[in-house]
Amino acid sequence: MTSTGDSLSADHIARAKTAALDAIGKASSLDGLKDVKIQHIGDRSELAKANQALGKMEPSERAEFGKVIGQAKTIVAEAFEERQRVLEKERDAKVLVEERVDVSIAARRTPKGGLHPLTVLTNEICDLFLGLGYRVAEGPELEAEWLNFDVLNIPADHPARTMQDTFFIEPLESHLVLRTHTSPVQARTMLSEKPPIYVICPGRTYRADELDATHTPVFSQVEGLVIDKGITMADLKGTLDYFARAVFGPDVKTRLRPSFFPFTEPSAEVDFYFNGRWIEWGGCGMVNPKVLVACGIDPEEYSGFAFGMGLERTLMVRHGITDMHDIVEGDIRFTQAFGTGVK
Repeated sequence: MTSTGDSLSADHIARAKTAALDAIGKASSLDGLKDVKIQHIGDRSELAKANQALGKMEPSERAEFGKVIGQAKTIVAEAFEERQRVLEKERDAKVLVEERVDVSIAARRTPKGGLHPLTVLTNEICDLFLGLGYRVAEGPELEAEWLNFDVLNIPADHPARTMQDTFFIEPLESHLVLRTHTSPVQARTMLSEKPPIYVICPGRTYRADELDATHTPVFSQVEGLVIDKGITMADLKGTLDYFARAVFGPDVKTRLRPSFFPFTEPSAEVDFYFNGRWIEWGGCGMVNPKVLVACGIDPEEYSGFAFGMGLERTLMVRHGITDMHDIVEGDIRFTQAFGTGVK
């Protein structure tokens, strides 16, 4: 069976079919099979060209050649689909082996970020006082000089107000400072709220100290303030005893030593007995009536106490840390020793 066009000879169609089947059988990947489809099955393949040439044949031959071409295309298409199924199974089997997940192997987890030990301690103390009915009060670290000193009965000639202790913000006429304690938060609370007041005030503070084993220019404090009717030094001592036992253990003892602070009267230093020695912890006392008056509270009706402790010192004593650098320099190995601090 031949025609006037060589592309429509039976032998040519047979050769095109054989070449297509051979190429399909040799395809070793799905990508290679796609190339075979373009060359031997697509619109530019020999079988496709033969099919397009049918229009030039005599009607008497067209049906016969069309049948031959159709059979060849069907055989090639079936072979292509079968080879495609085989290659897809091989690909899926390979993926199952290469991307196999052994669920019995221990998970490799990326370590979570951890809270700094100071943050953990701050949260612990806040939770402790929240349980006593206090609330947490916070304020700005850039503070008005009046709130940082004057309203707290710290006179203009007090040593704490000198450039040696305080970071003043330029221009000096702005009367702004980096707060030297968290006591301005207490003042803000008394100015904005009416008694009874029970607050705990944690936060960062700033003083012009050199960084060494026991000092840092940026440190953390926690202060407490209670203003209510009938508050006495006995209430202060009981609160400090409870605070110390919760932080350092149930056997810790505390003592008060007479001292002086402009914002409390009477004033005391609070020490605690830990690991066989007395350790100074912070300052405390009854809120000075002058401070109550400056904040709009009647000292004849209300009284109160205040206390303040350094969190770095508390952390160092509780965990036996001997160098302040370990706390402030951000070495992750120091933080990791305390765990993540995340529950």
